[in-house]
Amino acid sequence: MAALIKQAYLVMAAAEVVGAEGTGDVLIEDGQIVAIAPFLTDIPTDTEIIDGRGQFLGPGLIDLYSQSGEPGDESRETRASLRQAAAAGGFTRVGLLPNAKTVTDSVDAIAAIQQANQTPASQASANQTPANTQLLPWSAITLGAKGEQLTELAELAQTGSVGFTDGLPIDNKALLRRLLEYAQPLQKPIMLWPCDRQIAGDGVAREGVDSVRLGLSGVSAIAETTALATLLEYIVEVPALVHIMRVSTARSVELLRQAKSRNLPVSASVAWHHLLFDTTDLADYDPSLRHDPPLGTPADRQALIEGVADGVIDAIAIDHTPYTYEEKTVAFESAPPGAIGLELALPALWQAFVANRSSPDDSKRSSGMTSGQWSPAQLWQVLSEGPAQCLGLTRGQLEVGASAELTLFNPQTSWDVRPEMLKSLSFNTPWLGKRLQGKVNRVWG
Repeated sequence: MAALIKQAYLVMAAAEVVGAEGTGDVLIEDGQIVAIAPFLTDIPTDTEIIDGRGQFLGPGLIDLYSQSGEPGDESRETRASLRQAAAAGGFTRVGLLPNAKTVTDSVDAIAAIQQANQTPASQASANQTPANTQLLPWSAITLGAKGEQLTELAELAQTGSVGFTDGLPIDNKALLRRLLEYAQPLQKPIMLWPCDRQIAGDGVAREGVDSVRLGLSGVSAIAETTALATLLEYIVEVPALVHIMRVSTARSVELLRQAKSRNLPVSASVAWHHLLFDTTDLADYDPSLRHDPPLGTPADRQALIEGVADGVIDAIAIDHTPYTYEEKTVAFESAPPGAIGLELALPALWQAFVANRSSPDDSKRSSGMTSGQWSPAQLWQVLSEGPAQCLGLTRGQLEVGASAELTLFNPQTSWDVRPEMLKSLSFNTPWLGKRLQGKVNRVWG
């Protein structure tokens, strides 16, 4: 059946196809966008009409890296429930980290994830909305993600994996150098987490006045920055395609800005929770705010926000990390790091950076944009086009002839974050029990 989305704000659409208010109609047939115009009247019979007034329609969102519990920890999350959660949050593609109990370090492990994508969306999980979200498997860099012996990189590069990562810091610097040399001709991104675990130790909070005040063991910022500086020097010598994941400090933003000014082949991402929370939010010792790397200081958070705004940080990642209630409901220092986010990130980021942070701007409103630090297009950029570029993928496009990989978002819908409202099997999030404004209405993918 064809679908016509009427009078939605068209995010990242060409100016000539939208009306004066930035709105338009979009006609989808057989999975393709066949028409875009300020108003469409000549439509096929039996077309589903979707009222898009007050909603934002843009390319499907792409997450660089998240985790499932499957295989081995299905009580946390299955691949099917991960796809459902992603679709509910507007994500049409999700990079799947390899460091589950069974590490994705072989051709067969990659094939199992690709097979999961073939499951008919309507059968992915009982009593849930259809989801066509595709999981993009990352191949492990080292066997078992142990950081000791490289996998068969050339063989894995032929499997359709999106690139190489362990999802963990690599401590062996000699191995890191060999990795860059071996992977450089494969032209697949290598995703690395800069962290010196000897410096980080057993800390659980960013070192500073707040960690001291709260009695939490600190992690110095140099645990990240020394590892990043070393990595960037390696890339000067061996210019392989490298993506820096989990950037969390102000100094890292400076180092990346310098690296990009030297035209090093690096891209970078920040996990979304580092843009919304910092060490001042730890006073309640909420275990869902325990992350690795830990939340930064207010100065770190501000630098990260500015880094996203000026393009030094290319993308916002969700880093969806599910844990069961029993695993996460412990003392802060004992809690495993990570939180879910696929269903929550778009509305939370929208409220923080698009809707609420500055006085209304009539010029933005007249073009169909809300007030805030970022325009809707800027937020969409770092959640869709930016991740696609980091991965070397073709992004979804809002243009005639393109595949209908789209997300329809209603910023006016309010909803309570409760376990029964979530598609994820886990609900380890600081938003639990709170109200969010903004919800994805529909995805096509």
